[in-house]
Amino acid sequence: MTTRAYGVHAADKSFEALEIARRAPGPHDVQIEIAYCGICHSDLHTARSEWGGTRYPCVPGHEIVGTVSAIGSDVSKFKVGDTVGVGCMVDSCQHCAECAAGFEQFCENGFTGTYNGRTPDAPGHTLGGYSQRIVVDEKFVLQVRHPREQLAAVAPLLCAGITTWSPLRHWKVGPGSKVGIVGIGGLGHMGVKLSAALGAHVVAFTTSEGKRADARALGADEVVVSRNAAEMKAHANSFDFILDTVAASHDLDAFTKLLRRDGTLVLVGIPEHPHPSPNIGSLIMKRRRITGSPIGGIAETQEMLDFCAEHGIVSDIEMVSAQDIDKAYARMLKSDVKYRFVIDNATMA
Repeated sequence: MTTRAYGVHAADKSFEALEIARRAPGPHDVQIEIAYCGICHSDLHTARSEWGGTRYPCVPGHEIVGTVSAIGSDVSKFKVGDTVGVGCMVDSCQHCAECAAGFEQFCENGFTGTYNGRTPDAPGHTLGGYSQRIVVDEKFVLQVRHPREQLAAVAPLLCAGITTWSPLRHWKVGPGSKVGIVGIGGLGHMGVKLSAALGAHVVAFTTSEGKRADARALGADEVVVSRNAAEMKAHANSFDFILDTVAASHDLDAFTKLLRRDGTLVLVGIPEHPHPSPNIGSLIMKRRRITGSPIGGIAETQEMLDFCAEHGIVSDIEMVSAQDIDKAYARMLKSDVKYRFVIDNATMA
C-alpha cells in the first residue's frame, strides 16, 4: 500500500511530498495512522547526511503517536482504535543477550532504526514518522495512556523523554539526589521535568540569563548561568548526578568539578566535534565518572510513558504543518523553539 509522506531526495534538497510504500500488516504487525510526529535534531542530521550514510529518499521521524488501524492475526497486545506510540527503534535481532535482557538499544547485532535502517521492505531502508501511516512489529509499539488533548505533546517523549529518563533511572535519581541538567532545550527541558517528578533537587544550567524564569517554570529548584564563575563555584563538589544534554563541543571540566565523590556526569548529546579532553586528575581524586547513555529499551520506554501519564508530564511544543518542516529545521538550528517542534500529520493529506 502507499501513503503520503514528506522527505528529501538528497542532503541539499528541501522537503517535499512523497508517496511511499508500506507493507501490509504481517501476523505480528500493527498498522498505525500517525496523528503527530516530533522533530528531533537527529532528523536534521540524517536528512542532511551530517553523520554520513544517509539512504535516500529519507523520511525522518521517530517520535510517533497515532491510532491502531489494523493488526496482524497473532497480535495480542493491541487492538484497533488503541492510542499508541513508536520511538527510535522498529526492530532488533531479538535473540542476543542484550535483547533478551530488555536492552534492545544495545542489540549486539544493531537495532533497526525507525528511519534509515536496513530492511527487506521497499526501498531497502526504513522510512519514518513524517508520514500518514506506519507498520511496526508489535514488540516495538508502545501504549499511550495520556488524554487525547495531550497527544501532540506526548510525541517527543518517544525520544527526548526516554533519552533523559533512561539515565535518570539507571543512576537511581530520586528523593535526596542533587541533580544538574545542562542545557534547557528539547532534551534538557524533559530532564528538568522528569528529575523534579522523581523527587530530586534540580539545578538547571544554562548559558542564557533569559532562561532563568523558564527553567524554574519547568520545575528547577535553582538555576545557574554557567558563564558565571561565582555561581558555578558555589556548587563545587555537591552534585550526585549531572545530565549533560548539550550537543555542541564544550568544556566538561566545568561540570565534573561540581560532582561530589562518586558523582556521575552523563552525556546524552553527540557533538559535531569532540569535547576537549577532560582533566583526568579531577576524575581520579574524587572517583568521579563521565559516561554516556542513548535511548532506553522498549520496557523502559513503556515505564517512562506510564510515569508521564500518571504525573501529567508532556513536552512543551510548537505545532507545525508538514509544509513548514524546512522552516522548523532553520529555526531549530538557531535554538528558536520552546522546546520541541511537532508535525500535525493531518496536514499531509
